[in-house]
Amino acid sequence: MSAKDVLIVKYAADLKEKCGITPDMDLLTKVTTGCGPSIYNPDSSIIAGTQQSEIATVKNNFLIKKLGLTDGPELQKGIDAVLEKYGRSNKNKYRAVVYYLLALHFGRESAYN
Repeated sequence: MSAKDVLIVKYAADLKEKCGITPDMDLLTKVTTGCGPSIYNPDSSIIAGTQQSEIATVKNNFLIKKLGLTDGPELQKGIDAVLEKYGRSNKNKYRAVVYYLLALHFGRESAYN
């Protein structure tokens, strides 16, 4: 199994255990692949949900650029909802899991087709 496959299994387990979701493995694989090399770096593979600069990066680089959403207060509400679902007290919020949850939240799974 490749390093990426190992991470995808870890992300799927997080979705099941921490979010109560059985993931669509095809979509999770595409989201993980879309994260690029950041998933292999311990610092960039995790989202710091309390750092405004990190939230701005998620909003601008993922929601607006990747998913094609228009900037507005609903983006922050979506991020907040996803972070709440993942567990705000959970220190290790994997970027791929957050992006997967955001794609589902905004109904933008088609961005990965």
